[in-house]
Amino acid sequence: MTEKIRNFCIIAHIDHGKSTLADRLLELTGTIDPSKMVNQVLDKMDLERERGITIKSSPVRIHYKSKDGEDYILNLIDTPGHVDFTYEVSRSLVACEGALLVIDASQGIEAQTLANFYLAKELNLKIIPVINKIDLPAADPEKIKKDIKELLDINPEEVLLISAKSGIGVEDVLEAVIHRIPPPAGRNNEPLKALIFDSYYNNYKGVVVVFRVMQGEINVGDTIKFFSNNKTFEVNELGFLTPDMTPASRLSTGEVGYLTAQIKNIKDTTMGDTVTLSKNPASEPLAGYKEIKPMVFCGLYPTENKNYTLLREALGKLKLNDASFTFEGETSNALGYGFRCGFLGLLHMEIIQERLEREFGIELIATAPNVIYHIHKKDGSVIEIDNPSKFPSALEIIAAREPFVKAALLTPAQFIGPVMELCQKKRGEFEKIEYLSNERSIIHTLLPLSEIIIDFFDLLKSKTKGYASLDYDFFGYKESKLLKMEILLNGKPVDALSCIVHGENAQELAQKIVSRLKEVIPRQQYELPVQAALGAKIIARETIKAFRKDVTKKCYGGDITRKRKLLENQKKGKKRMKSIGNIQIPQEAFLYAVKM
Repeated sequence: MTEKIRNFCIIAHIDHGKSTLADRLLELTGTIDPSKMVNQVLDKMDLERERGITIKSSPVRIHYKSKDGEDYILNLIDTPGHVDFTYEVSRSLVACEGALLVIDASQGIEAQTLANFYLAKELNLKIIPVINKIDLPAADPEKIKKDIKELLDINPEEVLLISAKSGIGVEDVLEAVIHRIPPPAGRNNEPLKALIFDSYYNNYKGVVVVFRVMQGEINVGDTIKFFSNNKTFEVNELGFLTPDMTPASRLSTGEVGYLTAQIKNIKDTTMGDTVTLSKNPASEPLAGYKEIKPMVFCGLYPTENKNYTLLREALGKLKLNDASFTFEGETSNALGYGFRCGFLGLLHMEIIQERLEREFGIELIATAPNVIYHIHKKDGSVIEIDNPSKFPSALEIIAAREPFVKAALLTPAQFIGPVMELCQKKRGEFEKIEYLSNERSIIHTLLPLSEIIIDFFDLLKSKTKGYASLDYDFFGYKESKLLKMEILLNGKPVDALSCIVHGENAQELAQKIVSRLKEVIPRQQYELPVQAALGAKIIARETIKAFRKDVTKKCYGGDITRKRKLLENQKKGKKRMKSIGNIQIPQEAFLYAVKM
């Protein structure tokens, strides 16, 4: 049976045509009814279709009759392309024996292309290079073939030329999958080992686990065990995804499918975990499992406090389908009740925010994104900080450490200078430049994660006219000069505007923030100081001028003391208002501060 199975995935840089190629493969093999065919059929969310990106992996079982007349089962896994979801891509690759490496015929090899190639190479996958979009006017497949030979050390004769949109060469891709990718290697008589590479919550079935059987077999009614938590469940449904759920009584070695077992909590089914049978368990799990931890945090608050309960319910529903997303309640003096949320990266954060606003109709205020800092205190303890409001006093701190990433920036040679300048400005620690050819190079550098999550990618694209691309991996924690910067309005700190900054950037950033806040905070009846402070030291200040009423207008002469008396009374009134005044900060002020 396994000789007729092929498990493969499609990997590529963002927007190089993964989902479009998957559409053509499903269309050509008749897997999807033509009347139900839509663009990006494996991307089930509207958000994925609108943005043209894949957010969640989607497997599908394809039946294909090859040119030699044999029937084959092809299990295709369409993987995400964004760096935020690298671990999800790696688990999907482990579930396969081969990969289609799709490269845009006009854009060529990008940073994420290289990252995914090396990831697949490390796992000993058979890689089939595919140059897509050959029908574009700007396509240069011969040049891309040359790059593939130089950069990836792949014979140009192995490269397939296709246009996924028009269907040119797609049948050759199916034949290559059959003849170049090996069948699964495990045996049915071995103890069950199945790899989880996706899971989601179904209102009627509970958690649906999507997995690949690496060895052994699983039947309906079997009691299974998860290695990561030792929890056991009885399987009540098995099946394949075609891409709709198609029930089956058994899944054997090499097959990809789903199971349900009345699992209520998605935390019990972590990605990369190994499933085995409780009666005849495997001695050890599959290698490579790790717990996914959020890397970026921000506060989410409803614009109207009455929507707090609605927001909590909405976050709970999103959490059911996304184990990597975390949230817990928090309060802010300025914003009221809200939630501290954890995300894999900035794209993940944007997706969650947009889904909350679109699917649940909740208007949100988001605080500035933060990363987790490690603070070593004088009492010997080490604490993790994901919220500026929890940052201890400078007098309590021995050392502060922040997360760094190992970044690879692929850029045309003429933009090396601007890219190096950008990295230096973002506190990068240069490692080396690798010249791939006369025209392209990779800059390897260590960068603080906090500098990447806001605007680094946008600045990189603008400095290189859109040609550069970025890939990064978590490196570890390094000591930095970190300080808590507070924004004071009328002498009172606004906790939602406070942030953790590096000592080198504090002065410049503080001046930018107070200048911008001066523009967006409305004038009051009294003079309003906007200040930035590091501890007790004020490092930047702007003043929002008060509205002035001409109280001397009714004086038409007489002694000067009459005017002085009126002005003095006005001054006392302004002072009294200032002491008890409560400033309403508009949402734009928070949005401006986040962008800074």
